[in-house]
Amino acid sequence: MKRSVFRQILRYLRPYRFFFALTVVLSVVNVAATLAVPYLAGLCVDCIVGRGGVDFAGLFRYFGVIGGCIAVAAVSQWGMNVASNRIAYHMLADIRNDAFRKIQILPLKYLDSRAYGETASVIISDAEQFSDGLLLGFTQFFTGVATILGVLVILFLMRWEVALVVVTVTPLSLLTARFISTHTYSMFKTQTEVRAEQTAFIDEMIGNLKVVKAFGHEEKNEEEFKRLNARLKQCGVRAIFFSSTTNPATRFINAVIYAVVALVGAFIVISTGGLFTTGNLTSVLYYSTQYTKPFNEISEVLTEFQNALACAARLFALIGEEPEVSDEGNEDLGKAEGDVRFEGVKFSYLPGQKLIEDLNIAAPAGKRVAIVGPTGCGKTTLINLLMRFYDVDGGSVKVDGKDVRSLTRHSLRENYGMVLQETWLKEATVRENLCMGRPDATEEEMIEAAKAAHAHNFIMRLPKGYDTVIGDEGNLSQGQRQLLCIARVMLCRPPMLILDEATSNIDTRTELKVQDAFQKLMQGRTCFIVAHRLSTIQNADLILVMKAGQIIEQGTHRDLLARRGFYYELYNAQFAE
Repeated sequence: MKRSVFRQILRYLRPYRFFFALTVVLSVVNVAATLAVPYLAGLCVDCIVGRGGVDFAGLFRYFGVIGGCIAVAAVSQWGMNVASNRIAYHMLADIRNDAFRKIQILPLKYLDSRAYGETASVIISDAEQFSDGLLLGFTQFFTGVATILGVLVILFLMRWEVALVVVTVTPLSLLTARFISTHTYSMFKTQTEVRAEQTAFIDEMIGNLKVVKAFGHEEKNEEEFKRLNARLKQCGVRAIFFSSTTNPATRFINAVIYAVVALVGAFIVISTGGLFTTGNLTSVLYYSTQYTKPFNEISEVLTEFQNALACAARLFALIGEEPEVSDEGNEDLGKAEGDVRFEGVKFSYLPGQKLIEDLNIAAPAGKRVAIVGPTGCGKTTLINLLMRFYDVDGGSVKVDGKDVRSLTRHSLRENYGMVLQETWLKEATVRENLCMGRPDATEEEMIEAAKAAHAHNFIMRLPKGYDTVIGDEGNLSQGQRQLLCIARVMLCRPPMLILDEATSNIDTRTELKVQDAFQKLMQGRTCFIVAHRLSTIQNADLILVMKAGQIIEQGTHRDLLARRGFYYELYNAQFAE
């Protein structure tokens, strides 16, 4: 899996290869300038401890060169940070854009089978942690590798015996860091999964806080959150504990290397009679520290990178999900007449769990079809199949004699107008929300639709009228939001309507007015009305009574009451008196 994740990272890195190359070049320049300083410092030491006193001229000359090296190192470090930041944050933006674009084309069954908070956690938290790990890698990994190679070359040029000591003992640091980082990957992966589960739980609880309070579920939710928090703490502590052992383990090995280099170097100074000076020993000791230090940094980078890879794997898994079946090349429906038929339809959300079997419905153009039945009988499923949010497993759904699977989704859906029990308004002005389905609508048409939905009066009482910015939550009541959704459909005037308890959030007085507006809107249009309150569908041309995914009764309101069947029982349950 890591190999495939690396390939994905390289694909996103390709557009920024110039900045990647610039980061590598600047890291080499930074290391070269930094590594020149210890050698010059050693020469300064020789200027002080040599025979004949202190060489001030040489000392000041070396100080000037050291100052220049420090300036070059600082500028190259700044440039490297700018380049690596650009790579990391632009890649983060690209990945998030791709993830969000993929969500737009994922089939609904993907989102229905996962908590929304989990998906949000992947795009927000996992992407952020991936970017942080990538940024750390760019800023420290290349510098560390260049430092190691540069120090090795200098040590072999200065004294091969010391270089041999350093090279012999150093692999212990690498082996230790690799062992720990390999075992921490699975721990960080578990941590990201539990964090996503916790985010999903929090999102669900906050979004349904009224329900939680109404049913006194606070204590149980708190217990569930404590359980998730304990799991997150457990796997988080494990991951951090094992990853944090990398640094002290490698530091211990580095201290051993420093001691051995100091001992060997001191013997060489004594035995060579001035060929290897005290200044050289000072430089070598500094270089041995510089050589081991990158191993600590690289071990930290590897540990952080394991976490980043685990987050990247979840991101790329989302981006790699199969999208909806493409409708490229399908026929454009155009302006539909509204003749809708279900012919031998079979459908189930989960394989092996039958929901709808051999369903046949005929809804001629201009007829009003009501769908009633107990919760879970398949009413909403019919809406999903009409709009082609899901495709049938068998049989066909036809509009004007054409199988909806042969039509483009856009041309099919623009022929439907939907008003659902759950409202949705985007963060925009009232005008933009009303004209969402018809951006070319005139001011007069928009106001006429708002008046028909009895929304015009409260809109004019808003601070800026139709130019007031609203959102799905906030400055409007649930009933007012519902009226705006109704006005939006009235403005579009589509040939087919889907009304799912469209007046459930409106007071009785306004409901009577809106029902009257709906009667006018539904004239000459094919309408599918999902209703729980049977009083709202008594004038329907056809009532379909569903139970367990099957239509068990159908007919007009009077016919169904006369049969004294299931519909009769439902009606009497609501109007017993």
